[in-house]
This record gives sequence, structure tokens and C-alpha cells, in this order.
Amino acid sequence: MLRSMTGFGRCVVENPAFVQQWEIRSVNNRHLDIKWRLPANARYLEPTLEKVVRRQVSRGRVEVSLQLQFSPGFGPRPVFDRQQAQDMLDALHDLAASRGEDFAGGYAQLLNVPELWTRQDIEQESDITSRLEQGLNLAIEDWNESRECEGEALGLDLQGRIERMGEWTALISGSAPGIREERIAVLRERLEEFLADSGTELEDARFLQEIVILTDRLDVSEELTRLGAHLERMRQLLKDGTDAGKRLDFTLQECFREINTCGNKLVDAHLSRIIVDFKNELEKCREQVQNLE
Repeated sequence: MLRSMTGFGRCVVENPAFVQQWEIRSVNNRHLDIKWRLPANARYLEPTLEKVVRRQVSRGRVEVSLQLQFSPGFGPRPVFDRQQAQDMLDALHDLAASRGEDFAGGYAQLLNVPELWTRQDIEQESDITSRLEQGLNLAIEDWNESRECEGEALGLDLQGRIERMGEWTALISGSAPGIREERIAVLRERLEEFLADSGTELEDARFLQEIVILTDRLDVSEELTRLGAHLERMRQLLKDGTDAGKRLDFTLQECFREINTCGNKLVDAHLSRIIVDFKNELEKCREQVQNLE
């Protein structure tokens, strides 16, 4: 299924220990770029959680955020650095003794020393880690649903444009022989006028040589064959949906090349308008494809 690189997913999971709220936002990008916003005590989990996300996405700029609220008595417990506190107290006691004073510091003052306090990392709690991974997967499911919904809309739009370009390709193919014959007739007429003015006759061999050269220059059968194959390739890519964005973008570039050549070879007012519309349609397709994964 086609997936857009633009999407939003959200998940809230509650249990007696904690409430986790995940949000995932993404926009288009040439490569995969994941940005994390995790609580301080969950940042050690980033490599583990990133593997979960990378299994579901190949391109795009993705922002993943987590809000975590523990119930009383269930959160990671504070860890006190006893050795550092003991060293600090001993140093203060020695300082007071060197000045002939008594050290009268209280333990309550240690509460205001942030270097002595850390919080247990969630990484050390395997059950919490497992539940966070489950919550993230639920958010990814919601996110993928929104991306697939937009991808389906983009696919329908592209299908309509491809069918329109297919009709124009058939029209160009049907008109090309007539344009070629018209150009040949104009060439014959001009040559005859020129030769009449100069008092000479048209040589069939020379005329046939010019006709061969002109016919080759006006022949767009190969370009139209390749163009039709490219359009069919795009239909198949939209149907398959696997890594469609990059493949479609490349195929559209090839379509631009072929239709440009047709426009340069077939100088005709009516076909020129069709070729301009064709290019405009290809550009609109490229804009849409930029959002597909």
C-alpha cells in the first residue's frame, strides 16, 4: 500500500504503574531523519526505540515524543551517591578542624546538592521498557494509518493524471504521421518553387534524400514507445506501493525527457499545446510524488 511521508499518530496507554502518551509527526524528506523527545530518565532507551521506528519507515523527517507520568510509588527511585556525600562531609570537617572550629553541618543540606542525586534509568526496568515499546508500536500503527490514508488519496490523484497523459500519448501518436506528411509536402512545394525560380527541375533522387533526412528527424515512434512504457511502469508502481516514491520520481524524469524530444521534433501548434499540458501534468505528478515514501 502507498504511504505518504506526511502523517500524525498518537497513543495513550494507562496502567496502574504509569501513563504513557506517544505522539509521532512526520513530513517529507529525501532520507530518514528521526528526532526524539524523551524524558530524561528514558533517554537511554533511544537506540532501542529507534529500531522499532526504523522497521516501519524508510524515508521522511520523523519526530517522536513521549510524555511519561508515574503513579505514586511506581516511578524510578532516586539514587543517592553515598561515597561522594561522605567525601564532601569529610572535607568540610577537615576544613573546620584546620580553622579550630566545630563542623556543624546538617544532613538536610545534602538535599540541595544535585550532584548527589540521580534517578534510576528506565532501561534498568525491563517490564517498563517492554510496555513502552508496546505503546510506541500502537502509536506507529495510528501514524501508519494516517499515512496510508493520505497515500491512497495521492495514488488516486496520480492514477487520474497518468490516464490523462496516456490519452495524450495516443493522440500524439495518431497525429504524428499526418504532421510528417504535411511537412514533406511543404518541403516538396518549397523545393519546386525554388527550382522553378532558378530554372532547374527537381531531381527525384535528391528529393528522396531530403525526404529520408526529414522523416528521420520527424520520427517520434521510439520516444512514444518509451513514453508509453514509462506510464505503464508508473501504473504498476502505484499498484505495488513498495518504495514507490523514489521509483516514481525517476520514471517521471524519463517521461520529461521523452516528451521534450517529441516537442522538439513535432513543430505543430495543436500538438504544442498538448505537449505543454503534458509537461504541466508531469510537474504536478512530481509534486505529489515528493510526499510518497
